[in-house]
Amino acid sequence: MDVIDRKILHELQANAKISMKELAQKVYLSSPSTIERVRRLEENGIIKGYKTIVDAEKLNRNITAFVLFETTKCKDHAAFCSVHPDVMECYRVAGKISYIAKICTESVHTLEEFIHKAMEFDTPSTNIVLSSHTNMELKLSQDTSSG
Repeated sequence: MDVIDRKILHELQANAKISMKELAQKVYLSSPSTIERVRRLEENGIIKGYKTIVDAEKLNRNITAFVLFETTKCKDHAAFCSVHPDVMECYRVAGKISYIAKICTESVHTLEEFIHKAMEFDTPSTNIVLSSHTNMELKLSQDTSSG
């Protein structure tokens, strides 16, 4: 992987829907060369796929929480999280805590229901997200440009 491949990856991470023509212009290559490099990055498993980033609030999932789980029933926990629709991400971690799950749900009530179900085999601790670093950066950028 060279500098151009890294530039291609950077551009695709910023906008996976970019046209190959536009991508080629940004990395100063011909379209066929760019297409070949992207194909090679995909075939080599460097690019695993392309994601859609969903706005959870527009799906009426206004509550985001990180739930920390202390458990000895790791297989049961992993199975539970893999099928629960409110679990967006789940990480196995080392230390006193066994898992950290990112939950996006409709209300505090549905979050409580999730926690109640999880307590069947886990000891959860919940942290509700008030804002994200990205949102704060955006707000700061908007505030500084208006004055």
